[in-house]
Amino acid sequence: MKTQSIKQSDIEHNWWVADADGQVLGRFASKIAQILRGKHKPDFTPHMDMGDCVVVVNAEKIRVTGKKESDKLYFRHTGYPGSKSFTSVKLMRKTHPERIVKNAIKGMLPHNRLGRQIIKHLKVYTGAEHPHNAQQPKVLDI
Repeated sequence: MKTQSIKQSDIEHNWWVADADGQVLGRFASKIAQILRGKHKPDFTPHMDMGDCVVVVNAEKIRVTGKKESDKLYFRHTGYPGSKSFTSVKLMRKTHPERIVKNAIKGMLPHNRLGRQIIKHLKVYTGAEHPHNAQQPKVLDI
């Protein structure tokens, strides 16, 4: 018996809309990462980009538990000596709330060329509106 390998032309990318309102960040991000990767499909192949496209709305209403709002820090470095920068979740929520969700999901994807290709299928928006109505996305119940 031979193992059937799926071709790139046979892969179908569906579109989903996920509402982050009131969701816990880690649990929400892990479910979105699985859909982006394609692990929910029966013909999942680890070395191929076969996941679906996901649109996340209401990113500013994502919830973190415990004292993460003030204690969790995001690290940034420009490349110059002494230019380390740390940003808390509270400040990130005021300035760029979509980055909270995107960074959490990006950390759950592979850290290689495949992961960089997969993260392009993620669209994160702060409000309830998004410009992807032409793709007729289905509502994702999480």
